[in-house]
Amino acid sequence: MRRGGNCPRLNDRGHGSWYFHCSTTNILGRPQRVRRGGFPSQAAARHARDELLTSSSERRTAQSWTVARWLEHWLQTRTRLRPTTKLLYTRDIQRFLVPHVGRTILSELTSGRLNAAFQAMARQRNKYGRPHSASTLRHARATLRAALNAAIREDLLTDNPARRVELPNPTQTRARIWTDENVAAWQETGIRPTVTVWTAPQFAAFLAFTANDPLHALWRLIGLRGLRRGEVAGLRWSDINPDANELTIVQQRVSAGHHVYQGPPKSAAGQRVVALDKATTAALIHHRQQQQERAARRIDARQAYRDTGYVFTRPDGQPYHPGYFTQRFAILVKKSELPPIRLHDLRHGAASLAHSAGADLKTIQDQLGHSRIDTTADVYTSVLPTAQHEAAAATAELVRKAARDRRAAIRRTARKTARTAKKPENQRRLDQQENGETPGHSHDDHQSDYRE
Repeated sequence: MRRGGNCPRLNDRGHGSWYFHCSTTNILGRPQRVRRGGFPSQAAARHARDELLTSSSERRTAQSWTVARWLEHWLQTRTRLRPTTKLLYTRDIQRFLVPHVGRTILSELTSGRLNAAFQAMARQRNKYGRPHSASTLRHARATLRAALNAAIREDLLTDNPARRVELPNPTQTRARIWTDENVAAWQETGIRPTVTVWTAPQFAAFLAFTANDPLHALWRLIGLRGLRRGEVAGLRWSDINPDANELTIVQQRVSAGHHVYQGPPKSAAGQRVVALDKATTAALIHHRQQQQERAARRIDARQAYRDTGYVFTRPDGQPYHPGYFTQRFAILVKKSELPPIRLHDLRHGAASLAHSAGADLKTIQDQLGHSRIDTTADVYTSVLPTAQHEAAAATAELVRKAARDRRAAIRRTARKTARTAKKPENQRRLDQQENGETPGHSHDDHQSDYRE
């Protein structure tokens, strides 16, 4: 209740404050009501109001819009975002940023407030009952940094407080090989590493198990050449050159929520030519023949069918939803009784197999379509046990060879010294003559005779 001059605590130090409200326009040219309080006097409130009214539209917007309103505006005006990227931004904004800093006035956002907000996020639990990972928090910070950088470009802010937010470094997840020891530990405890890779014999066993599966060629492409799920989903027959044993990645089909979007690969490096082995080319040709036979039977039966040109399609000719490959792979792995891996782990395995076969990192980078070689080195090349043993043996052999060469050099020197010591006197005199020395005298002897 407003008491004005009748408030019994009017003379209490720090009690009560003044506010102002006025109408102004924002950066969109639209009218908006601004209400701000907390001023110690009427004069201070009036001064703040006048200062706001005479400032630029950008400054008025920064002093009146909340962080939540700016994030909404920023996301709506981004026209070149990939659907999957926009979905991730939206999740970060709704799940983390709006609940913790959404009500803060944009111009009042500081690194101190953000550090406190992210500490609160770190104490929360995800849907699995575990604390949010460092990677999740860093992704939310990256989203906020991108939004505030846009505010700087629009002259709403002069500094980005999100760049000073301190977060723990994420733990680098490296692929673990399903060695006999790791398989035994998993069977005993039921606990499996986050990222796991089959050995060459295990992958060969899976290919044998899926020899009659309609997607056998797809498993070969991911497991041997490391194609992404979206890349095989968007692969068309026009992208394959069986005579040259090559295919070209020019597009992908990715899912964002329940929707599937078709577009260019993940990065410019993703547009690439992938070499194929002859067995994989033969598998693709066999897959094409089966696809055509199924299409002919459906057409004869007057069932719906449309030739869409995609390599991997449903019985009616329509391309699969990318998520189907993940589900189908999980079912096949379970039936095969092989150690469990994810579909994306096949891509890790393709890099490891290529590395073990002698391919250098640049070749693997081009094969996988990475824009940066350090990504290839840090994440995708978990060297298989056979290659590790070969590298260890080669290193030890290098040291042994150096030791053998050193011992041989010492023996040669010793033999030469021994032969010199055993030479008769007349042979030594001949050697001295060949070297320009006077028999029986050294250089020092001549010097001594001269001085006398």
